[in-house]
Amino acid sequence: MRLGQLARGRRVLAAYWGATVVQVAAIVIDAKILKQASKVTLMPLLWQWTRTQDAPPLLQAAVLASAAGDLLLETDLQLAGIAAFAAAHACYLAVFLSRPAQRSWRVLAAYAALWAALIAVLSPGLGSQRVPVAAYALLLTATAVASRWHNPRSGLGGALFLVSDALIALRLAGRDFPGRGALTMSTYAVGQYLLTSGVTTPQDDLTGSGHRR
Repeated sequence: MRLGQLARGRRVLAAYWGATVVQVAAIVIDAKILKQASKVTLMPLLWQWTRTQDAPPLLQAAVLASAAGDLLLETDLQLAGIAAFAAAHACYLAVFLSRPAQRSWRVLAAYAALWAALIAVLSPGLGSQRVPVAAYALLLTATAVASRWHNPRSGLGGALFLVSDALIALRLAGRDFPGRGALTMSTYAVGQYLLTSGVTTPQDDLTGSGHRR
C-alpha cells in the first residue's frame, strides 16, 4: 500500500470515529439535526476507508447498502431502509462464505439458539412486524455466524451489529430503556468497522504475527 493511500486511510478513519462520537453525543443531548447529519455521514466515511484498503467490491457494496439504509430509515421509506440493510447482509455473507474458514457448528448452534430466544421474547410486542423482524433477524444472525467463521475480529463486528439491531427490536417491541439509542449507534459503528477491517486487515496483523505495514 502506498504511503499516500495509507495516510488518507488514517485521515478518513479518524473522521469516521469523530462522526461516531458526534452521533452518540447528539443522541445523548437530543440534538435532532446534528443526530441526523452525523448518522448519514458514518457509512460513506467507512466506505471511503474501505476504498483506501483496496477492499473487495462486495464488501464496499455492503457498506454502501448500509449507507442507503441509514438514509432511508430517516425518511418515511422504512421498508426500503430495511431492504437496503438486508442487501448489505447478503453482501457480507457472500464475502465471508467465499473465503476459507473453520466452520464451527458450535458457533452456528449458539447463534441459532440466540435467534430463537430473541424472537420468543420480542414477538409478543411486535404485532404485525413479527414476521419481517424474524426474517431480518435470521439474515443478521447468518452474518454474525459467517463473520465469526472468518476470523475473531469480523466475528466481533457481526456480534455487535446483531446487538445493535436487537436493541432497535427492543424499542419496536415496547421495551425501550434510557441510553438505548446511544448504545445502539455505538455498537453499530464499531460493529461495521470490525466487519470491514476483519476482511481488509492482513491475517498476520490480526494474529499479532508478521511485520506491521
